[in-house]
Amino acid sequence: MVYTMKSPALLIIGMLMLIWGGLNNSGAVDGMQSYLQKSAYSDHMKVKEKFDAESRVATEMAAAEGKPAPEMKMPASKFDHEKQNQARLSFVFGGAFVLIGLFSLAWKPKQGNLDYYVSVVPGIAFILLIAFIVRWGLDPVFANWGKAVKDAGVLTWDFAKIFNLNYVVLGIVIGMVVVNVFKIPAWAANGVRTARFFLKTGVILLGTLYSAAELAQLGGLSVIMIGIFVLGSVGIVLFMGKRMGTPNSMTAVLSAGMGVCGVSATVAASPVVQAKAEEIAYTIGTILIWGVGCMFLFPTVGHILGMGPVQFGAWAGTGILNSAQVAGAALAFDPHGIETLKVAEIFNITRVLFLPIIVLWLAAWYVKHEEGAEKVNLAQVVIAKFPVFVLGFIAMFVLSSAGTFAPAGHYQGKYFSSAEVKEDKLLKGKETRAIEGELARLRAAEGAQSLNKYLADNNFTLGQRKVTADDAYKAMDELIANKKLMTREQDTILKAVAKMGGLDAVAKGAIEKASKAATHDSKTIKAYRDWIAWLFAFGLIGLGMQITGKALKQAGGAPLIIGGVVGTLKAVGSLIVVLMFVKEFV
Repeated sequence: MVYTMKSPALLIIGMLMLIWGGLNNSGAVDGMQSYLQKSAYSDHMKVKEKFDAESRVATEMAAAEGKPAPEMKMPASKFDHEKQNQARLSFVFGGAFVLIGLFSLAWKPKQGNLDYYVSVVPGIAFILLIAFIVRWGLDPVFANWGKAVKDAGVLTWDFAKIFNLNYVVLGIVIGMVVVNVFKIPAWAANGVRTARFFLKTGVILLGTLYSAAELAQLGGLSVIMIGIFVLGSVGIVLFMGKRMGTPNSMTAVLSAGMGVCGVSATVAASPVVQAKAEEIAYTIGTILIWGVGCMFLFPTVGHILGMGPVQFGAWAGTGILNSAQVAGAALAFDPHGIETLKVAEIFNITRVLFLPIIVLWLAAWYVKHEEGAEKVNLAQVVIAKFPVFVLGFIAMFVLSSAGTFAPAGHYQGKYFSSAEVKEDKLLKGKETRAIEGELARLRAAEGAQSLNKYLADNNFTLGQRKVTADDAYKAMDELIANKKLMTREQDTILKAVAKMGGLDAVAKGAIEKASKAATHDSKTIKAYRDWIAWLFAFGLIGLGMQITGKALKQAGGAPLIIGGVVGTLKAVGSLIVVLMFVKEFV
């Protein structure tokens, strides 16, 4: 059988990509890009203003000395890098697709491996073109709309973030629209089937973003609570799924989504358990419906029960599924403070770090139950059928924890390093004097009393011990002497001090500046993160193209029932635990 179909589609897609790359290189679409890449363009204008000022001063100095104006080149901004990245990807893939498109039109295909490999390229190009449109166009457009609506006061929250209108959800929706409204072109069918391969590759690289050291550094309460409710939720979903007769793949992927971190866990676990496209769609729909409801309900309940920032943060971080909805609920509960959000994020991060454990559990559970025999030898089945890419994910997680891609103890590529602080990022005289003034005030009787009360009320800790006023004094003294942070512990202490009410604004800004200067991004992890985003964008668009209306109707309502029951148990159970024990232990 010959798979390659004669069609100019691949050639046309390649040419469109080359045109987009050329337009970015020439600056012809800078106006459009300035809207789409607002943050990067804002950075660009700051770089330009600084360059213009330096150029003007250099020209005036040269003129005063009777010398010609020096030749100066404006440094590249984030906006320039973004355009260059889009142009580079467009040229690389567009050029490859044009060449393969010309070859496929001129070549007389014959049955064999080359025929099959050439046949998948048009479908890959088709999905990648949509991925370009989603990531470079629709994703920033919805982000801008959400922010604009919030800034205009129409809504008090960012609808794009809360409803997860990012490239993940948009990619799936567009894929569903393509298959249900327009149908997949015959020349793209083979390539669309490769989506799961790219999704699995993304899951492998996802392991690079996690570090076991980060889990060890988090509070004991968050680990205990999240461990109980993550493992408990997964276990209950698996039990209910078997009782209600839902397919093993459906049950497993729903358990990951309801138990761990929503959409991300669903995507990560789906290839492990060979989940069908409609099962993933049902899981994501259940998660989003439940999460949005909780986002509005949790703050109201929290206020009715008189919960404090620590209690509500612990509850939201445990009971709500998606990260954006956790942040939304925390900010809705306390829109003028940061303490609630901080606690909620600690619990949220802890939950996300349980993902490797759950992926391994579900892989073992799935291969055992798919065999259908109670006496199956789990060890033999796992060795025989355990997905190779899961081993890749675990290997990446282990390497990341060992500091292969970034210093050990990093979280998603961010790490602390005093040695890498640049000279121009050191604190200036005005900033150190402001800190000296605050240090003198906090050492005085009234200031010391306020500081001790603040540290005790908020229970700031370093490892197993509480942060004391002497720790704060020492950390501030060292910051003044060195003009930069020297250790992670010093950073932790001063971040706590910076949140203290009544602190001088200049001193607070200086501490935040020093913390930011000592926090660095691993270039390796940054590159992995970018490729993960592309692989997921590609895989999820292709996945959406496999979700038909007919298949959804056949799936039934069991996932929503199971999700509703488990979601309610998780929310109510975590609320009871928080009300009973958080005041005692936190």
